Amino acid sequence: MPKQTMKAIRLREFGGPEVLRHEDVPVPEPGPGEVLVRVHAVGVNPPDRYAREGMPDIPPELRPQFHLPLIPGTDVSGVVEAVAADVNGFAVGDEVVGLLRFPTVLQSGAYAEFVTAPSSDLARKLAGIDHVHAAALAMSGLTAWQFLIELGHDHPSPFQEAQHRPMALDSGSTVLINGAAGGVGHLALQLAKWKGARVIAVASGTHETFLRELGADEFIDYTKERPEEVVRDVDLVLDAVGGPDSRRFLRTLKRGGSLYPVYFGQFDDEENAKLGVTVTAVTVRSSGAQLAELESLVDAGKIRVAIDSTFPLAEARAAHERIARGHIQGKIVLTVAQDS
Repeated sequence: MPKQTMKAIRLREFGGPEVLRHEDVPVPEPGPGEVLVRVHAVGVNPPDRYAREGMPDIPPELRPQFHLPLIPGTDVSGVVEAVAADVNGFAVGDEVVGLLRFPTVLQSGAYAEFVTAPSSDLARKLAGIDHVHAAALAMSGLTAWQFLIELGHDHPSPFQEAQHRPMALDSGSTVLINGAAGGVGHLALQLAKWKGARVIAVASGTHETFLRELGADEFIDYTKERPEEVVRDVDLVLDAVGGPDSRRFLRTLKRGGSLYPVYFGQFDDEENAKLGVTVTAVTVRSSGAQLAELESLVDAGKIRVAIDSTFPLAEARAAHERIARGHIQGKIVLTVAQDS
């Protein structure tokens, strides 16, 4: 019998958004420990863009191997279509959400009508959360959770030996979040507020109302003033932008404070020790159990997932062009099934 086919986004070469092609491909089959998910919505994340470009900024010796043609995507919300014989806890028809195989596999084929998923990476999608918002929660929510609330694993960061240990946050804590309007930033802001912390949000001025509505106690428009020049004595900086410029936030910390760069940069251990601060990072890992905890907070109204924009699967190129324009407020999501 001919193999069943589906629509998916594939890239056969690395490059700009134009390399994303809407094609017919075989429907994958679940292996041991996996389920087949009929996809309703897909969260779009920075690693999708990095993979599309071939990760040119990563040194060749550290660059992961991508085998082309490649179906990108890791964040999925949908309905279980089939279940491997050894899987317990999920059945055909269950609504599920997950960050798939990350970071063991950096792209797991979620930009498609069907995708296979390890059952341990999945959580049941709660009825009060639609597929678009569930898919948007996965990687960004787990990143914020593992940086700020609970790491949940003992895998070391590839960038440093020090193990990340989230700082305990309470009403006596002050947290600065750089890049607060983006996917990770807007969820981290709300998690810090959930723990009782005072939050300083850094973003461009167009996002001020949005971030104050999410609970920001103070707002800094980085286009008008540099946060590292006006802020002092904070307990924690979560730099959701990260990279080479992250070191500038060291001067904002009090002794005993911590800097968490989401995209790790270059730091000097001796400088950090002299300042009496710690700098640690994590690579987010898939966790169905943690995602279930995040969903419960969304369902209870403790945090909300903001959607910047949605695009049909066939228009993934337009979604990636939206990424390139920047100033994203919340998450970009691809819709696949009609009832997303």
